[in-house]
Amino acid sequence: MTPWQQWVADQCARISGAGQWRRPRDLDAAGPAGSLLDDRGQRSVVSFASNDYLGLTQHPAVVAAAHDALDRWGAGSGSARLIVGSRPIHSELEAELAAWKGAERALLFPTGFAANLGVLSTLATPGVRVCSDELNHASIIDGCRLGRGDVHVYPHRDVDVVDKLLNGSDRAIVVTDTVFSMDGDSAPVDDLLAVCTKHGALLVLDEAHAVLGPQVVVPDGADVLRVGTLSKMLGALGGFVAGPAPFVDLLVNRGRPFIFTTASTPADSAAALAALHVLRSVEGDSLVARLRGHVDRVSPGHPSPIVPVLLGDERRALAASAALLERGLLVPAIRPPTVAPGTSRLRIALSAAHTDDQISLLVDALRDVIGKAA
Repeated sequence: MTPWQQWVADQCARISGAGQWRRPRDLDAAGPAGSLLDDRGQRSVVSFASNDYLGLTQHPAVVAAAHDALDRWGAGSGSARLIVGSRPIHSELEAELAAWKGAERALLFPTGFAANLGVLSTLATPGVRVCSDELNHASIIDGCRLGRGDVHVYPHRDVDVVDKLLNGSDRAIVVTDTVFSMDGDSAPVDDLLAVCTKHGALLVLDEAHAVLGPQVVVPDGADVLRVGTLSKMLGALGGFVAGPAPFVDLLVNRGRPFIFTTASTPADSAAALAALHVLRSVEGDSLVARLRGHVDRVSPGHPSPIVPVLLGDERRALAASAALLERGLLVPAIRPPTVAPGTSRLRIALSAAHTDDQISLLVDALRDVIGKAA
């Protein structure tokens, strides 16, 4: 073996030996129900693993908009936005995203991950004090690393610690998910806004999972950037940042994940724009209300469609996931290194596209499986 081959083999063996080996499974589905192909062959399942929270991936208007964009502009944009890759649909989507977030401007990125990398690598530069919640998404963590600022990781949702960290800072950033992707709980956004205003800090909010809130009201003159995805509640693909025009202009000119990558496909952007129109309509209100009802059936009062079932031990989580799969319910087990050791869990992701009967199957199965696992 060459040195590289030996190193790769050792790393793979280490992952496998720790019981943490993973591989993709194909789900042939248009909506929650479909056919799962894994080591045991093909079987019918209902997925409770998707982030398509409002079911907009299958909405007729969204699909039709993507078809129309394909016919008009083709499969790809062909270049970065600052070369010749910008299409009218990109500008239209950015204007609608800015209006939705009550911001002056918005800027598209190819993914939500890239949006966080772009914002933080541009703004969290050496000499900037960065306060990041300990449960923030990997894209925030990597963005902070790229920016090479003075990063302080604060205890989850602890505003008092943030307040202390900001004391004496010149330029500072507080960055947080508004809904945390593995726990499904929400950040104390209003309190963080107050602390950032007090210290003149920039607040960066990642709202990727905030389909049920928390609602954000940005005070006049506050420095706030709102990062989001097009791939979850809007059912397409891409990311964006919305905020004051000068901040967005700087990202256009300094944000490497924006400058040096091919523009989002016209079809993805058109689908997201159509989905945003649905979301901001009476139909969208109805979908959000339906999702809220599903969440309350599974975990009354829980703030998001991400419902964790903490089991602690990895083997218990894997066994519970396997037992649910035997009943035709796809609920993934989340374990280290995604979550801390001793906090392995089931991660249930609910959607307005789930039927009432599917939710009933889930509730009954959880009661039985988790009871046996206790």
